[in-house]
Amino acid sequence: MNTEKRLAYWRANLRLMSFCLAIWFICSYGFGILLVDQLNTIRIGGIKLGFWFAQQGSIYVFVLLIFFYAWRMNRIDREHDVHED
Repeated sequence: MNTEKRLAYWRANLRLMSFCLAIWFICSYGFGILLVDQLNTIRIGGIKLGFWFAQQGSIYVFVLLIFFYAWRMNRIDREHDVHED
């Protein structure tokens, strides 16, 4: 694998990680701390949405991001021909 291909693979990996970290930051810090008062005006099943994000929502989002990262990274590996058989 030449340097150009390695850099392209690494850039794709960094873009994916940056995207996942941004989503996680928005859900955990943004929704759970910064926007909690605004989100608490919305109730789902009798529970305030801001409270839900602070207590459980960010954890669910994190777990979903783990599966999304693994799925997307497998596709990136195949695109750059570094996948495992």
